[in-house]
Amino acid sequence: MIILLATALTGVFGCENSNGQNKTATGPKGKPAVEWKKVLTPNQYHIMVEKGTEPPFHNAYYNNHEKGVYVSAATGEVLFTSDDKFESGTGWPSFTKPVSNNKVTVITDADGERMEVVEKSTGLHLGHVFDDGPEDRGGKRFCMNSGALKFIKKQ
Repeated sequence: MIILLATALTGVFGCENSNGQNKTATGPKGKPAVEWKKVLTPNQYHIMVEKGTEPPFHNAYYNNHEKGVYVSAATGEVLFTSDDKFESGTGWPSFTKPVSNNKVTVITDADGERMEVVEKSTGLHLGHVFDDGPEDRGGKRFCMNSGALKFIKKQ
């Protein structure tokens, strides 16, 4: 019974570091949450490490129509392009696909109902993917948080 309890507690608390914050050290560029807190803004940290969501229609890129690329706010890696961005009407920047499947990965969200999109090299939260995107472009809607991205305008 004690071994069973110890195993269960390890599973529950195994993803936390000594200060109680979730570890995010997955992938080659992953770091503990305390390290991300030093390099990300409070909004970026809330979205990317704490898996928060910014309000719809009140974020930097939902209505951006300029040509360019969207990079990770944490690593600067190119994740999405304006060529794959579309108007979803949801209030968040939406894309039909990432620039490469090597840049993001899709996992089951903690609630078990949605599919979470994370940066593959860090494990940091970017947003979610849904099956209600444009059918003629694959049917996916990568619904991203602007706070997880930085836009670099095409020169």
